Amino acid sequence: MKTELKAKFIQQILSKKKDSEGFTLIELLVVIIIIGILSAIALPSFINQAAKAKQTEAKTTISSVNKAQQTQRIENGAFATSITSLQIGLTATRTANYDYTLTATATGSTATISASALDPTSLRGYSGAVIISAPTGDAPSIICQTTGVQTNTTAPTVPNNPTACPSGMVILS
Repeated sequence: MKTELKAKFIQQILSKKKDSEGFTLIELLVVIIIIGILSAIALPSFINQAAKAKQTEAKTTISSVNKAQQTQRIENGAFATSITSLQIGLTATRTANYDYTLTATATGSTATISASALDPTSLRGYSGAVIISAPTGDAPSIICQTTGVQTNTTAPTVPNNPTACPSGMVILS
């Protein structure tokens, strides 16, 4: 009789284990809801970071062009009239994110560059300038950023003053 009880006891234990395997539908739904809430919170932040990374390209390019124009003016007495003649590694006026426009006359007192966003719904526009100061001969530079996303693909207004940005733009440096 003892062996019969042992067998029934073991059967009882094994049958309980089979009933408690896996997850219930409610547990799975709770996990899916939690993942959905976390995704809804994280996705806008992720998309914003992607736009910031693309905008860094424009800031870096405009800064490099401004510095190269200052150097060009000091060493050669004139501004470069094309991006490739600056010899800073830029071989085209268009990248995957921005279209760059350089405006300078070799003997002029101002060299400007603008970065027009190819995706104006999520990226800001940028512009920069190197402006020779008449009395001192200094060559200060300025970089401006649109206050919001660019909204269209036309080039942002370029600055004509080394200390202030045009309307709708803020100074970066």
